[in-house]
Amino acid sequence: MNTSPVFFNKNLFLLILCQGLYLTNNVTFIAINGLVGFSLTPIPWMATLPVMSYVVGAALSTSLVAKVQAQFGRKRSFQFALIIASLSTLLCAYAADSKNFWLLTVGTAIAGYYSANGLLYRFVAPELTHPNFREKAVSLLLTGGLFGAVFGPNMSVWTKDIFLTPFLGAYLVLSLAGLLGIVIMHFIDFPIEKKVESTDDPGRPLLEIIYQPKFLVALICAALSYGMMNLIMAGTPLAMEVCGFIFADTATVLQWHVIGMFAPGFFSGYLIKKYGSVLIMAIGVVLNIIAILILLSGNDFYHFLIPLFILGLAWNFLFTAATTLAIAAYRPEEKNKSQAIINFFVFGTMAISSFSSGALISTQGWTFINYGSLLPAAIMGGALIWLQFMQKKPA
Repeated sequence: MNTSPVFFNKNLFLLILCQGLYLTNNVTFIAINGLVGFSLTPIPWMATLPVMSYVVGAALSTSLVAKVQAQFGRKRSFQFALIIASLSTLLCAYAADSKNFWLLTVGTAIAGYYSANGLLYRFVAPELTHPNFREKAVSLLLTGGLFGAVFGPNMSVWTKDIFLTPFLGAYLVLSLAGLLGIVIMHFIDFPIEKKVESTDDPGRPLLEIIYQPKFLVALICAALSYGMMNLIMAGTPLAMEVCGFIFADTATVLQWHVIGMFAPGFFSGYLIKKYGSVLIMAIGVVLNIIAILILLSGNDFYHFLIPLFILGLAWNFLFTAATTLAIAAYRPEEKNKSQAIINFFVFGTMAISSFSSGALISTQGWTFINYGSLLPAAIMGGALIWLQFMQKKPA
């Protein structure tokens, strides 16, 4: 009789589909919000404010999401977030049609609540399969982003001009995607969760969890890898427009960037399990530096396409490995607050990078952004060296 643990199952498959819808929302907002914002505001440096509001809304929602999940469980929390996603994109559609820049910013900020939930999918994936497959579950879950990589940019191109208002159709499609996500989420059977009572053991204090070398480095690399990637990705549509490229070219670059982000999910979990999180994160740092050097070498189409693809690979290695490293550093009763603090720093870093991207392009230029991106790469490299030293140090 075969008693080998089963890795892939219906629940994991459906969660991967939800990840695809989440990344469709994410990629589309990145692709179009800066351009829509640029068309609605007379102040160029404010163009990426609607992109920034997406991650600011997510950062401000992390604590609330943790409380809602603890109170109502995974399924209800995720479905409520999808309702918010559907309604907020309708609000963005109205804002674009009525040419209201600030309403677009508010609508995108509200959509951030959905983003704060969607970023938790990677922590949920290991709960839906056998514990032996933790790394594989996280990495395979991220492959759902391939759907967003292909569908998001192409959908933006296809729907760009179907209405008189550019990109109105894209917002409407995102609203329908939110409704589809609610249906898919209904059929996922999450593990039975014990409702958290005030008298239950809450685990260690949050600061004690954070000050563990493993957790601290995981937090630093998760936040900075996302922030650095987002700084360049958010600025790419504006930089390519300044360089004279049409939106279809920009969509192609973003598509291959997101493919680079999520295609490694088919094998990065295996690499992490075999070689360890630290080595895979170190490879991610090196790939980041290579991408920046190519970006600095010219402004042709392939000077955007190739480094953005490599930047996606770097993010996958760093973010997937950081997630598995963090999971090993907290206890089950500590998961909500531990995951919330990681996501808070991720979204906070993304918020800063999103706003900085538009402001820096309009004031300092694309080259300045790329040179500045070397700093977070250096910090992540230093953090990994420090972790290696701490792990070799006698207890």
